[in-house]
Amino acid sequence: MLYPLLRPALFSLDPEDAHRFTLASLDLAHRLGLLGLLPRAAGKPVQVMGIDFPNPVGLAAGLDKDGAHINALAALGFGFIEIGTVTPRPQPGNPQPRMFRLPAAEAIINRMGFNNLGVDNLVRNVGASGFTGVLGINIGKNKDTPNEQAVDDYLGCLDAVYAHARYVTVNISSPNTQGLRELQKDEALDALLSAIKLRQSELAQRHGKYVPIALKIAPDLDDTQVAAIAALLMMHRIDAVIATNTTLARDAVTGLPNSGEAGGLSGAPVRAASTRVIRSLAHHLKNEVPIIGVGGILSGADAQEKIAAGASLVQLYTGLIYRGPALVRECVQSLA
Repeated sequence: MLYPLLRPALFSLDPEDAHRFTLASLDLAHRLGLLGLLPRAAGKPVQVMGIDFPNPVGLAAGLDKDGAHINALAALGFGFIEIGTVTPRPQPGNPQPRMFRLPAAEAIINRMGFNNLGVDNLVRNVGASGFTGVLGINIGKNKDTPNEQAVDDYLGCLDAVYAHARYVTVNISSPNTQGLRELQKDEALDALLSAIKLRQSELAQRHGKYVPIALKIAPDLDDTQVAAIAALLMMHRIDAVIATNTTLARDAVTGLPNSGEAGGLSGAPVRAASTRVIRSLAHHLKNEVPIIGVGGILSGADAQEKIAAGASLVQLYTGLIYRGPALVRECVQSLA
């Protein structure tokens, strides 16, 4: 693959500039039919949440926040694509610089802050894409919405995206929106999930189809906290849980350049914490709620580890930045 040769040039750019350049290049390659020339692995179809996935390897939310590059990304061989996180209203996110590479650790720190052009723009992009594969849409709240009113933001986004998604992810675990992780706590989470499930039922009747709901949680949870979340997932009959988002821990990168930057750490250093949470969830959920594993997958063996811990599907993000499109094929092959 060319990516190992291209990576030094991409890493010489500012991370956000490299991100935009890479997505624009993928779009061009897709339009020219070049992505169809990439070698593909024969995937193993799986059914999760009542959805048929052509293979269990997906793209995690965050890479295509506005759903502007769906078809090009899908052409890399993913079994499903998750876009977002999207908020009701457009917001610029946190001040730049806000993304930092830690190459020695195969990691990234970001404090993007849900930068996106708003849910109406995302819905237009999804419609224009004509995408017929499995599409997840990840929803969040605006930065200036108090937690006491967060449910209104989630319900507003759910209303807007429901008809366009195969599943919807409720993101309450980004560390880059102040106070957001407070929504993972018992009373707040109970109230949020109750409201989400009621609206899901109403929307299912209105649209004549059932769109599953997944909850995305943090890796910085102990077993007691995971057990409490698992109990609420089962009580409210949430359709899936995504484990995990980025971590605030820095133990694995102490002393490296950029390791002191604020934000969520992703990549290889979060692998063990993510797998620990998956394993704990699997124990407490007892197969009642499927798990989507994400965090630190940089090889096919890492993907297998997540499945062995209890995940039914996996998602990639930071691994793509360090390994390129070949990682998708490797993970699909490893899980076939």
